Amino acid sequence: MPEVLRLLAVHAHPDDESSKGAATMARYAAEGHRVLVVTMTGGERGSILNPAMDLPEVQERMAEIRRDEMAKAAEILGVEHHWLGFVDSGLPQGDPPPPLPEGCFAVAPLEEPAHALVRVIREFRPHVMTTYDENGGYPHPDHIRCHQVSVAAFEAASDGDQWPKAGPPWAVQKLYYNHGFLRRRMQLLQDEFAKHGRSGPFEKWLKHWDPGHDVFAQRVTTRVHCAEYFSQRDDALRAHATQIDPDGDFFAAPIEWQQRLWPTEEFELARCRVPASLPETDLFAGVQVDP
Repeated sequence: MPEVLRLLAVHAHPDDESSKGAATMARYAAEGHRVLVVTMTGGERGSILNPAMDLPEVQERMAEIRRDEMAKAAEILGVEHHWLGFVDSGLPQGDPPPPLPEGCFAVAPLEEPAHALVRVIREFRPHVMTTYDENGGYPHPDHIRCHQVSVAAFEAASDGDQWPKAGPPWAVQKLYYNHGFLRRRMQLLQDEFAKHGRSGPFEKWLKHWDPGHDVFAQRVTTRVHCAEYFSQRDDALRAHATQIDPDGDFFAAPIEWQQRLWPTEEFELARCRVPASLPETDLFAGVQVDP
């Protein structure tokens, strides 16, 4: 029987799990491995980005609706899910931006969410973790805090002297950052639209992005083939109906183009406790299974 491995994906808000590494998670779950998504916040302060859902009754029940959306997305991806229980910080607007709300995730003392995540790590005992880079993938305060908490918990979970009541120590073997925002992928899809006489959705990003300066691409160490799960990924994303416009840019490029032109999802190996040979095609490469 194949060994069952465990992957822990740490995200800031409900819907992040479906837009960052979702097809990879769906692949591993389909292969019989355990995949647990931890969501740091309830997404209570997220803007409604789908015009069809921008209704008073939705706004009044935002927290409850986002929980329901997350449950549907997790079911579609075939993953387990855990709420860490912190409050969404919102995305401050203005120059300078206003202070973050009192008591929100991004201003909570680091040890509070780190302790909570260490407890999850020691209970689930993942072989591999994924999270965001030091810039949060993009500079949302909750994404940056999610990075800080994930790295702190990755280090602390293996140290029995830290939070001994949070369970027996567990050393996660590999920590990855998601890297899905890649210029070359956008350019390939934009060129495909042009070949078909269509106007692609990526021009607004590409025209301001120097093709010789794709810092994210330079950081990629690992490309996981998961094209067969792109439809599952998109279905999970659509489940977050308050956050995702089904007619928006996320879904503009046909799945067939994406599968042919860019059949992988990308990650950066950021911390590793086992021998690694780069580049990789598998997040579990080199992992030592449980004794």
